[in-house]
Amino acid sequence: MDFLEKIKKGSKAGLVCCSNGQPRSQEKELNMLEHTLMHLGLQPVFSPFLYEKDGVFSGTGMERAESLMNFYRDDEIAVIFDISGGDIGNEILPFLDFELIAEKKKSFWGYSDLTTIINSIYAKTGNCSVLYQIRNLIYQEAQRQQADFSDTVFGNGNRLFDFQYEFVQNDKVAGVVAGGNIRCLLKLAGTPYWPDMNEKILLLESLGGTAPQMTTYFSQLFQMGVLKQINGMILGTFTKLEEEGNLEIVELAKQYAPKGLPIVKTKEIGHGEDAKGIVIGREMTLERL
Repeated sequence: MDFLEKIKKGSKAGLVCCSNGQPRSQEKELNMLEHTLMHLGLQPVFSPFLYEKDGVFSGTGMERAESLMNFYRDDEIAVIFDISGGDIGNEILPFLDFELIAEKKKSFWGYSDLTTIINSIYAKTGNCSVLYQIRNLIYQEAQRQQADFSDTVFGNGNRLFDFQYEFVQNDKVAGVVAGGNIRCLLKLAGTPYWPDMNEKILLLESLGGTAPQMTTYFSQLFQMGVLKQINGMILGTFTKLEEEGNLEIVELAKQYAPKGLPIVKTKEIGHGEDAKGIVIGREMTLERL
């Protein structure tokens, strides 16, 4: 895959925290991640702005942005993994040099609140990014995640991005994938960083949020006209909502989507430790199996 071609065995990988800083209690976990990446064949290089200094802030928005841009400037860094999540990722957007990001064509990986940065990169540069939490390599599904990662990044396979799904409306969809965490994606509404949704496949997933929040988010997407622009939707996991079981996300999506819009449901994209990755900014075709 062309967006992964810079990553080779022995490549350096930049690790950043563009959203909430990590508590010092996570230091042991990050050491484990460092050793795991080394075992897989990468050389991790950590940003100086990883750990909380002032509340959840590991640095100012400008400092965190500059740390990210330093990894783009450094030609020895082949890939950038964001290990954070939370709330404050969009603070760095005005300080990013999207012309340089476009030129360097390095893949940026992150999930949850990093949806803001991933979709901004696509909107401003057309570059692909990966919606995936790299710390999944050390959690309960570590063995499978590491095997899938190696297959996809070093072996020209697709196991990390090959997810199981079912169609719940229509039977085929094609388009470039945009989106991610629904709450965080909507932070970009009304900003220069909102991606053009025309003929896209809109991916949506969530960790928190129950029926009222999801209703609000889908109402906003409907009122923005997004659901009439897209070619279809992929619904990942909606962790809190699905735990409560009071509202089916598929039924909510159908309520707001145009009749006949292709809708796909998967249990393999989202916040779970077993989650697969998905490439934002890449063309995808899905058909009923």
